[in-house]
Amino acid sequence: MKKAAVIFANGCEEGEALTIVDIFRRAELTCDMVGLDQKDITGGHDITMRTDKVLSEDLKDYDMVILPGGYGGADAMANNETLLECLREMNAAGKYVAAICAAPIVLEAAGILEGRTFTCYPSTAAKISHGNRVDGKVVIDGNLITSQGPATAYAFAYKLVDALGGDSLTVKKRMVYFNAFDVKEDE
Repeated sequence: MKKAAVIFANGCEEGEALTIVDIFRRAELTCDMVGLDQKDITGGHDITMRTDKVLSEDLKDYDMVILPGGYGGADAMANNETLLECLREMNAAGKYVAAICAAPIVLEAAGILEGRTFTCYPSTAAKISHGNRVDGKVVIDGNLITSQGPATAYAFAYKLVDALGGDSLTVKKRMVYFNAFDVKEDE
Protein backbone atom coordinates (compact mmCIF):
# COMPACT_ATOMS: atom_id res chain seq x y z
CA MET A 1 0.00 0.00 0.00
CA LYS A 2 1.28 3.47 -0.87
CA LYS A 3 1.98 5.84 1.96
CA ALA A 4 2.46 9.55 2.50
CA ALA A 5 4.16 11.66 5.16
CA VAL A 6 3.20 15.20 6.15
CA ILE A 7 6.04 17.12 7.77
CA PHE A 8 5.07 19.21 10.80
CA ALA A 9 7.48 21.95 11.93
CA ASN A 10 7.03 24.61 14.60
CA GLY A 11 5.32 27.57 12.95
CA CYS A 12 3.57 25.50 10.28
CA GLU A 13 0.12 26.34 8.96
CA GLU A 14 -2.02 24.01 11.10
CA GLY A 15 -5.09 24.17 8.86
CA GLU A 16 -3.15 23.02 5.81
CA ALA A 17 -1.30 20.23 7.60
CA LEU A 18 -4.29 18.78 9.42
CA THR A 19 -6.62 19.09 6.41
CA ILE A 20 -4.23 17.00 4.34
CA VAL A 21 -3.88 14.30 7.00
CA ASP A 22 -7.64 14.24 7.57
CA ILE A 23 -8.47 13.81 3.89
CA PHE A 24 -5.84 11.10 3.41
CA ARG A 25 -7.16 9.15 6.36
CA ARG A 26 -10.77 9.55 5.17
CA ALA A 27 -9.58 8.10 1.85
CA GLU A 28 -8.14 5.18 3.86
CA LEU A 29 -4.58 5.89 2.73
CA THR A 30 -1.62 5.70 5.10
CA CYS A 31 -0.58 9.21 6.03
CA ASP A 32 1.86 9.74 8.87
CA MET A 33 2.33 12.99 10.73
CA VAL A 34 6.11 13.47 10.99
CA GLY A 35 7.56 16.06 13.34
CA LEU A 36 10.60 17.84 11.95
CA ASP A 37 12.64 17.55 15.14
CA GLN A 38 10.19 16.51 17.87
CA LYS A 39 6.76 14.90 18.28
CA ASP A 40 4.95 17.91 19.78
CA ILE A 41 4.72 20.76 17.28
CA THR A 42 3.19 24.19 17.83
CA GLY A 43 1.88 25.76 14.65
CA GLY A 44 1.84 29.37 13.57
CA HIS A 45 -1.49 29.99 15.32
CA ASP A 46 -0.45 28.49 18.68
CA ILE A 47 -2.14 25.13 18.16
CA THR A 48 -0.03 22.28 19.53
CA MET A 49 -0.21 18.98 17.67
CA ARG A 50 1.27 15.58 18.50
CA THR A 51 2.81 13.83 15.51
CA ASP A 52 3.13 10.09 14.92
CA LYS A 53 6.93 10.11 14.69
CA VAL A 54 10.00 12.30 14.28
CA LEU A 55 11.85 12.83 10.98
CA SER A 56 14.52 10.27 10.13
CA GLU A 57 16.14 8.75 7.06
CA ASP A 58 13.14 6.39 6.71
CA LEU A 59 11.26 9.30 5.11
CA LYS A 60 12.73 8.01 1.83
CA ASP A 61 10.58 4.87 2.22
CA TYR A 62 7.40 6.90 1.64
CA ASP A 63 5.80 7.31 -1.79
CA MET A 64 4.98 10.97 -1.13
CA VAL A 65 6.20 13.68 1.21
CA ILE A 66 3.99 16.71 1.81
CA LEU A 67 5.19 20.06 3.14
CA PRO A 68 2.59 22.42 4.64
CA GLY A 69 3.18 26.15 4.64
CA GLY A 70 3.45 28.75 7.33
CA TYR A 71 6.57 30.89 7.21
CA GLY A 72 8.03 29.65 10.50
CA GLY A 73 7.54 26.02 9.53
CA ALA A 74 8.78 26.52 5.98
CA ASP A 75 11.92 28.29 7.21
CA ALA A 76 12.61 25.49 9.71
CA MET A 77 12.19 22.84 7.00
CA ALA A 78 14.39 24.76 4.55
CA ASN A 79 17.18 24.70 7.14
CA ASN A 80 16.97 20.98 7.95
CA GLU A 81 19.61 19.12 5.95
CA THR A 82 18.13 15.67 6.71
CA LEU A 83 14.81 16.73 5.17
CA LEU A 84 16.48 18.43 2.20
CA GLU A 85 18.55 15.33 1.40
CA CYS A 86 15.47 13.10 1.66
CA LEU A 87 13.57 15.43 -0.69
CA ARG A 88 16.42 15.35 -3.22
CA GLU A 89 16.57 11.56 -3.15
CA MET A 90 12.81 11.14 -3.37
CA ASN A 91 12.61 13.59 -6.27
CA ALA A 92 15.46 11.81 -8.10
CA ALA A 93 13.60 8.51 -7.62
CA GLY A 94 10.43 10.00 -9.13
CA LYS A 95 8.53 9.88 -5.84
CA TYR A 96 5.96 12.57 -5.16
CA VAL A 97 7.15 15.77 -3.52
CA ALA A 98 4.36 18.18 -2.60
CA ALA A 99 4.32 21.65 -1.04
CA ILE A 100 1.69 24.29 -0.30
CA CYS A 101 1.74 27.98 0.61
CA ALA A 102 5.23 29.07 1.77
CA ALA A 103 6.68 25.54 1.62
CA PRO A 104 7.99 25.78 -1.96
CA ILE A 105 10.92 27.68 -0.39
CA VAL A 106 11.90 24.27 0.98
CA LEU A 107 11.85 22.87 -2.56
CA GLU A 108 14.02 25.82 -3.62
CA ALA A 109 16.48 25.04 -0.80
CA ALA A 110 16.59 21.40 -1.93
CA GLY A 111 17.25 22.42 -5.55
CA ILE A 112 14.07 20.78 -6.82
CA LEU A 113 12.44 23.77 -8.58
CA GLU A 114 15.06 24.21 -11.33
CA GLY A 115 13.21 23.94 -14.67
CA ARG A 116 9.89 23.08 -12.96
CA THR A 117 6.48 24.74 -12.95
CA PHE A 118 4.96 25.38 -9.52
CA THR A 119 2.68 27.65 -7.51
CA CYS A 120 2.96 29.08 -4.01
CA TYR A 121 1.56 31.73 -1.70
CA PRO A 122 1.79 34.97 -3.72
CA SER A 123 4.25 36.81 -1.46
CA THR A 124 6.48 33.71 -1.26
CA ALA A 125 7.30 34.00 -4.97
CA ALA A 126 9.80 36.79 -4.24
CA LYS A 127 11.85 34.32 -2.14
CA ILE A 128 12.18 31.79 -4.98
CA SER A 129 14.63 32.31 -7.83
CA HIS A 130 14.27 29.02 -9.74
CA GLY A 131 11.42 27.43 -11.64
CA ASN A 132 8.38 28.90 -13.32
CA ARG A 133 5.73 30.15 -10.88
CA VAL A 134 2.17 30.21 -12.19
CA ASP A 135 -1.17 30.99 -10.59
CA GLY A 136 -3.39 28.01 -9.92
CA LYS A 137 -5.07 26.24 -7.04
CA VAL A 138 -2.97 23.13 -7.63
CA VAL A 139 -0.11 22.80 -10.11
CA ILE A 140 1.22 19.40 -11.13
CA ASP A 141 4.57 19.04 -12.89
CA GLY A 142 5.35 15.32 -13.02
CA ASN A 143 6.08 14.17 -9.48
CA LEU A 144 6.00 17.75 -8.13
CA ILE A 145 2.62 18.96 -6.80
CA THR A 146 2.18 22.45 -5.35
CA SER A 147 -0.65 24.65 -4.15
CA GLN A 148 -1.19 28.27 -3.07
CA GLY A 149 -2.39 28.47 0.52
CA PRO A 150 -4.87 27.70 3.28
CA ALA A 151 -7.99 28.10 1.11
CA THR A 152 -6.63 25.65 -1.47
CA ALA A 153 -5.75 22.93 1.06
CA TYR A 154 -8.83 20.84 0.24
CA ALA A 155 -8.24 20.89 -3.53
CA PHE A 156 -4.55 20.15 -2.89
CA ALA A 157 -5.26 17.20 -0.59
CA TYR A 158 -7.74 15.68 -3.03
CA LYS A 159 -5.21 15.89 -5.88
CA LEU A 160 -2.59 14.25 -3.65
CA VAL A 161 -5.00 11.41 -2.81
CA ASP A 162 -5.64 10.87 -6.52
CA ALA A 163 -1.91 10.90 -7.30
CA LEU A 164 -1.42 7.97 -4.90
CA GLY A 165 -4.30 6.07 -6.48
CA GLY A 166 -6.92 6.89 -3.85
CA ASP A 167 -10.58 7.73 -4.40
CA SER A 168 -10.97 11.45 -3.73
CA LEU A 169 -14.40 11.66 -5.38
CA THR A 170 -16.02 9.50 -2.71
CA VAL A 171 -14.37 11.57 0.02
CA LYS A 172 -15.42 14.83 -1.66
CA LYS A 173 -19.03 13.67 -1.72
CA ARG A 174 -18.98 12.53 1.93
CA MET A 175 -17.44 15.85 2.97
CA VAL A 176 -20.06 17.84 0.93
CA TYR A 177 -17.21 19.53 -0.93
CA PHE A 178 -19.39 20.32 -3.92
CA ASN A 179 -21.93 22.09 -1.70
CA ALA A 180 -19.27 24.35 -0.17
CA PHE A 181 -17.16 25.20 -3.22
CA ASP A 182 -18.05 25.97 -6.82
CA VAL A 183 -15.91 23.20 -8.34
CA LYS A 184 -16.17 20.39 -10.84
CA GLU A 185 -15.65 16.74 -9.85
CA ASP A 186 -12.04 16.74 -11.10
CA GLU A 187 -11.02 19.86 -9.10
